[in-house]
Amino acid sequence: MVAGKDRNKGRQQRGRGSAETVVGQVAGGRAELEPDRERADAWTLLIDGAPQSHVDLADPGYLDFAYQRRIGHLIDLVAPARQPLNVVHLGGGAFTLARYTAASRPRSTQQIVEIDAALVAFVREHLPLDPQARVRVRAVDARAGLAKVPDGWADLVIADVFSGARTPAHLTSTEFLDDVRRALAPTGWYVANLADGPPLAHLRSQIATAASRFTELALAADPVVWRGKRFGNAVLVAADRELPVADFTRRVASDPHPGRVEHGRALADFTGGAAPVADASAVASPQPPPSVFR
Repeated sequence: MVAGKDRNKGRQQRGRGSAETVVGQVAGGRAELEPDRERADAWTLLIDGAPQSHVDLADPGYLDFAYQRRIGHLIDLVAPARQPLNVVHLGGGAFTLARYTAASRPRSTQQIVEIDAALVAFVREHLPLDPQARVRVRAVDARAGLAKVPDGWADLVIADVFSGARTPAHLTSTEFLDDVRRALAPTGWYVANLADGPPLAHLRSQIATAASRFTELALAADPVVWRGKRFGNAVLVAADRELPVADFTRRVASDPHPGRVEHGRALADFTGGAAPVADASAVASPQPPPSVFR
């Protein structure tokens, strides 16, 4: 899920030539694929009006949404260029980040875990994956799918799961992160798309939860999100090895929609004493205000 202003500027009008919006019904609601008038073979996936993914079939290395671009930077930085990765994607959307990984790191092996089987079928029909890409899609709950990943298999676990524009409670806890760490290789990274707004209580608690399980963290977000001025996306990366924070910071700052990266003491101070979340106390992320998707 992407907050409205986290999309690229100038992306408000859609529609291209004779291309028409494709509509389908999925478990999550009304799915729409809107053609991008600025790119010949590109589409935006929306669920009940909430933007989920943007895909350019002709150029899968192009990432339109700001938060997906930030995750793309992390895919680029986790290992030397072109080195194949083992990647678990929790949340499928339009398979944007799996397509990006397959294009930038050939021979990577990837698993997409997406609970909405109708959405998987809808995307496969209208935005087919490259048959040469080594991508397996499982239509199961994210946590159940993660439990099937072998110990130490993944170089990256990417969580981008939203149900009704909210991250489900069972994907916000220390127990969930314990299983993420089990699936990760010792040098692997956990990356999550988080969404929150004022007073940022959910974001602070998610940072505290990750800090209770990983030794190194960094978070990228728009300055207005950092200041608690509006609802938006933040990209968290966590690992048990040193992160290339300087490189990540430069890339995020030079994006078309620049963001800010915090880590270390500044990020710890930002949590404001928030406590880690356990299964017993976990709640879904906040409902975005209606204005977010206008």
